[in-house]
Amino acid sequence: MLELVNLVKKYGKVTALDGINLHIASESIFGFVGPNGAGKTTAMKIITGLLAATSGEVRVGGANQVQSRHALAEKIGYMPDFFGVYDDLKVSEYMDFYAGTYYIPYSGRRAVIDRLLDLVNLTDKRDEYVDLLSRGMKQRLCLARSLIHDPEILVLDEPASGLDPRSRVEMKAVLRQLRSLGKTIIVSSHILPELSEMCTDIGIISHGKMIATGTVDDILRNLHSARVIQIRPLDGVEKLTDFLRTKLEAGDITQSMGGVEFPFAGDDSALAALVKDIVNNDIGLVAVSEKQGSLEDVYMQLTNPEHAAETETISVS
Repeated sequence: MLELVNLVKKYGKVTALDGINLHIASESIFGFVGPNGAGKTTAMKIITGLLAATSGEVRVGGANQVQSRHALAEKIGYMPDFFGVYDDLKVSEYMDFYAGTYYIPYSGRRAVIDRLLDLVNLTDKRDEYVDLLSRGMKQRLCLARSLIHDPEILVLDEPASGLDPRSRVEMKAVLRQLRSLGKTIIVSSHILPELSEMCTDIGIISHGKMIATGTVDDILRNLHSARVIQIRPLDGVEKLTDFLRTKLEAGDITQSMGGVEFPFAGDDSALAALVKDIVNNDIGLVAVSEKQGSLEDVYMQLTNPEHAAETETISVS
């Protein structure tokens, strides 16, 4: 659906994007992850046509769109991280104004506006003044505004910024619904757990370079050579720890939350054999589980300057 090919953006001697290559599939939710100044917003503005690239291509459906910002504008809806609202305009008037900027015929605007307000759960606010809406309602209104011309692709820069927990849940629900309606969504956020729950794929960007792309699970599997196993014994951890030291490197075994955890490179059969040995040594077990990695773990490791300097891009198809 959308590809970035050797995308470069320079501001004088500063390189904001350094040869970004990325493929985003149709009807997916792709999450941009990275620290402030990493290049997320720059990439999003180039995708939307609001900013010109120094070199490289933005391809939508295989066609290079960098030289045609008008073509991009027709296919993409953009929700910036900071957006203004107009005083003394009602919600319906605000939407009508933007419908006019996209030349939507006046006779069909009411139906379009009603459908979008229903989508973002603002139907009952259509006659409210925009500047009196809550932060979460304004975010949803801006999302509706970005959909006014029925774009194929949505680019959302920090859409959950400043929202309370309920508003974030509502925003995620709307994005999932939009995906089910065939939209391709690109979203950036610093709320990492929510990205991992919501996105089908993520891209981690640091210092203008894309350092990892793929699903969270696939990136985790490629990043870690060993699983981390957690075992909680029926009684104290001392006997279990002593036994594990006969099987594993002592420095790998750590105690936490009434149990132990350790890296384990074996397969499921090897793990089952280890658990059997533990039980045969009269060590009762309450639980055996595999520790699930998180997007925060990946983010912290890959954006560590020492790691980034020595690691090539991880790309998972």
